[in-house]
Amino acid sequence: MSTVATTKENQAADALAFEAPKADELAALLVGQVRPPRPSALSASLTFGWRAMLKIKHVPEQLFDVTAFPIMMVLMYTYLFGGALAGSVSAYIQFLLPGILVMSVVMITMYTGVSVNTDIEKGVFDRFRTLPIWRPAPMVGYLLGDVVRYLIASAVMLTVGIAIGYRPDGGVVGVLAGVALLLVFSFAFSWIWTMFGLMLRSEKSVMGVSMMVIFPLTFLSNVFVDPRTMPGWLQAFVNNSPVTHLSTAVRELMAGNWPAADIAWSLGWSAVFVLVFGAVTMRLYNRK
Repeated sequence: MSTVATTKENQAADALAFEAPKADELAALLVGQVRPPRPSALSASLTFGWRAMLKIKHVPEQLFDVTAFPIMMVLMYTYLFGGALAGSVSAYIQFLLPGILVMSVVMITMYTGVSVNTDIEKGVFDRFRTLPIWRPAPMVGYLLGDVVRYLIASAVMLTVGIAIGYRPDGGVVGVLAGVALLLVFSFAFSWIWTMFGLMLRSEKSVMGVSMMVIFPLTFLSNVFVDPRTMPGWLQAFVNNSPVTHLSTAVRELMAGNWPAADIAWSLGWSAVFVLVFGAVTMRLYNRK
């Protein structure tokens, strides 16, 4: 009994010895400290881009679509259509490779939307929205990380193409110019899928809608054949398709030419995608 009484007395003494901090003292503690500087837009975007790369590091299977898929596309279409359309594989690969490069990279842009939707379902975006950073940084980070994937896909396809007979007359400069234009377009085009990633409820629906958009856009183009062999009504669509302008520009740059009109069209389409779908994406992101 005496032990219990002693314990209570000690607790009471401790409670008296401890005085709760006053409100002004707490305010001085919280406000008086020097805050770290707010990260710049570039720094925040690069940080989220590095996050996207770390996800690939921990789940390397994500590189399947930029390694095995491009190799399969080059080999399958070259040997399937080469003899029938151009008379030989070596002749057809000169026309096909820049186009199939454009088609493959544009098709894998859809996975940006899938990644966005997955993070939303996991609740990661709720944390992003509370951070004191540039608001578009998480979205731009996704796209910057995917640009590295597009670059890997381009390198893989060019390596396979050269191995089976592709010879770019534009040399290294022409190839680099073509790939650079493709990366700019793909970065802008990916904003469409970030919008779908925010709008749709599941990654399966994002994949389904993306395929409905990408397949007609890429196959109804000059990737495989010259549009002059198509019916007139179809030529009107194909000749004005953004994929056709991009494919022509990349093909001509790698051939050593300077297709100013097609380059301008490709850059113009890129600007439209960023301005329109980027604005819609950020509106959805702020309201999600």
